[in-house]
Amino acid sequence: MITPEQRLQLEEKTIEMLRTVYDPEIPVDVYSLGLIYKIDIDDDANLHIDMTLTAPNCPAADFIVEDMRMKLESIEGIKSVEINIVFEPEWDKDMMSEEAKLELGFL
Repeated sequence: MITPEQRLQLEEKTIEMLRTVYDPEIPVDVYSLGLIYKIDIDDDANLHIDMTLTAPNCPAADFIVEDMRMKLESIEGIKSVEINIVFEPEWDKDMMSEEAKLELGFL
């Protein structure tokens, strides 16, 4: 059983790690792109992530998910990682951070 403080630390480490995962076709990380819909760490330190892709037929999907899984599993204190790809709500560029929009020329 993890404490609320440990959960918060693991969530922060998860976000840090997600900021190192990139779609090879876009120079912005998956977190800043707004592709991460949910980060949940249960009482046993199992990490559950709901994410989407910029397009349902994204050719880099397998690469992105595997890169995420390897990086997230390396976080000390995380027991397991489950990544669910969802398409509701559908992703659009309004979900990006201001920095991502600036980087990609949307501002």
